[in-house]
Amino acid sequence: MKKNLISIIILALVIVNIVLTAIMMFSVTGTARKTSALVDNITRSLNLELTSKGDAGAAAVPMSDIATYDIEKMTIELKRGEGEEGEPHFFVGAITLSMNTKHEDYKTYGEEMEAKQSLIKSEIADVISSYTAEDARNNQDRMKEDILERIQTMFNSEFIFNVAFSDIIIQ
Repeated sequence: MKKNLISIIILALVIVNIVLTAIMMFSVTGTARKTSALVDNITRSLNLELTSKGDAGAAAVPMSDIATYDIEKMTIELKRGEGEEGEPHFFVGAITLSMNTKHEDYKTYGEEMEAKQSLIKSEIADVISSYTAEDARNNQDRMKEDILERIQTMFNSEFIFNVAFSDIIIQ
């Protein structure tokens, strides 16, 4: 009789355990779905904010509407770091400006970029010379953004939407 009573108690505890496990699974599954949806929304929001201004403009302009303006290699002396002595450091590289040919200001400014080349070079030199050699190596994206902002301010337009470097040497 004792063995039967213990068996019945064990069977009752197993059934209670199964029922409580099922209840817990249903409650946790709903919460897990809501948490997953929340994480997905946060991830999407952060991806929108992490896109830089130049990248967003480049993605919005189809390749068929992009014109480029190349500035030959420039040699620009970089700012000296604190306590830095000895040989000066230089930035040597070619710069390419990407322009949106469908932008309303492209007809006004884009076709006569050659006439404004010295002004553009001056703005680029001002920005790059404000960086130390270490900053220029580590913050090229920030340097491109600064150049883009200065050129857009100079033209008072956003028809130039991207700045690219090529053949860079920082020494």
